Amino acid sequence: MRKLSATVALGLGCIAFGLLIALIWVPFDTDTGLVERSRGRYIVGDSLAPTLAAVFILLSGLMLLVERRDGDARPSRNNLIFIGVMIACGVLSILVMRYSGPLVALLSGADEYRLLRDTAPWKYIGFVLGGVTMICGMIAFVEGRFSLRAFWIALAAVAGIILLYDVPFDDVLLPPNGDV
Repeated sequence: MRKLSATVALGLGCIAFGLLIALIWVPFDTDTGLVERSRGRYIVGDSLAPTLAAVFILLSGLMLLVERRDGDARPSRNNLIFIGVMIACGVLSILVMRYSGPLVALLSGADEYRLLRDTAPWKYIGFVLGGVTMICGMIAFVEGRFSLRAFWIALAAVAGIILLYDVPFDDVLLPPNGDV
């Protein structure tokens, strides 16, 4: 019997996690479908974003499975450090995303953030700072140094997400504003 390589184990883990999100978490945690029809127009449903995330995780796992590469029989210390740093970067970024908007509103003496969370520039503060922190931090870790190139790539990626996800839809609140 062949040993399970680190790449195959990670691929199977991603597939299992993607299926868990798509088939169990999303249906039990959301009230609407992917897209809803309301008053003659289509609006984004509650389950669209998490379902898309689950699909991307699932596809990543499948790509890891079909990758033809001889790997270690077990995850190495460096593999675990890499995954740990990526998780830490994600957690830090989510904290920055969640608390930076309300903090900036508080420091600027603005009204309650909850009332401002769907108006520019307030709705973008947390998303931009958290998104840039995540992408730039991950690039900096992989490259072993911070660079302005990584910052501009992160800023362009976040701007692209805003243009694709927020601008076309009037009723979408960027993360974390739906929960604030």
